[in-house]
Amino acid sequence: MKSITFTQLSYIVAVFQTRNFGSAARACFISQPTLSMQIQKLENDLGVILFDRSKKPVEPTAIGRKVIEQAQISLQEVLRIEELIKAEKGEISGPFNLGIIPTLAPYLLPIFLEKFTTNYPGVRLIIEELQTPQIIKKLKEDQIDAGILATPLNINGIAEKPIFNEPFLAYLSPDHPLLSRGQLSENDLSLNDIWLLNEGHCFRDQAIEICKKIKGKGSKPRNLIFESGNLETLKRLVDQKFGYTLLPWLATLGMSTTEKKKKVRFFKAPIPAREVSIVYTRAYLKKSIIDALYKDIVSSLPKELKTSKIKERVIEISSFK
Repeated sequence: MKSITFTQLSYIVAVFQTRNFGSAARACFISQPTLSMQIQKLENDLGVILFDRSKKPVEPTAIGRKVIEQAQISLQEVLRIEELIKAEKGEISGPFNLGIIPTLAPYLLPIFLEKFTTNYPGVRLIIEELQTPQIIKKLKEDQIDAGILATPLNINGIAEKPIFNEPFLAYLSPDHPLLSRGQLSENDLSLNDIWLLNEGHCFRDQAIEICKKIKGKGSKPRNLIFESGNLETLKRLVDQKFGYTLLPWLATLGMSTTEKKKKVRFFKAPIPAREVSIVYTRAYLKKSIIDALYKDIVSSLPKELKTSKIKERVIEISSFK
């Protein structure tokens, strides 16, 4: 059997990731005929068909999946050599693809991005806002280098590096009866008048987890049903005298003290919260960038999220796959 090249391996992985020969060629910065020719040559040398080209999108064959899985491992090992050299030279540079969930992105990114890009100008940071299942899928397929999301995931092959615990709080409509209370407990909540994110958001599942013990308790169910993919939309609905929603602590950073007193109620101990972590595959590359990112996020966090009081009083709500 003839030798397999690094280039051929990168081409078949690109097709697997994009499920399209044209898209894979563009991602590899070559023409589609060149990519197709190299993959066909590899198939001829191996004596197997790697992709079922009759399907749209393109799907790997059974043996193709096994070959691609090994190709991904081989490519990682080669890239690891580059990372070892960079680490030896003290370099923190190169492209870094990061996924982050929508309930963190608008609140966490502005806190640390300026500091990180200033400290590490050699890193080309590419950020995608993705739901948790998408981050997991892209990590497994080596389409992103790391993700920031709610943990624990407890998924084989994915490592978790906890950054902070983020408390939940209630955001209430102007005439909501719970505003008369200084602090809330989970038993004060109802699923009847809560606004939730739509399916696919782990924050939705975490909110239901908090309320599930008292399902059906509370006000008469409303005749308006709406689920959003955006916490800011839910806040606007609440402002129009429609029920309440739950928010992560960082979502209140832009609110004044007066506004918080009028709209927000915190929970009594133990405070429901979520663990936020950087996640990556166990065979991860770019360790120096992951460590630098972790360091800059932690150092940029508001002091309230660093205090031992919060860590001692929170009760973590499990993340959902």
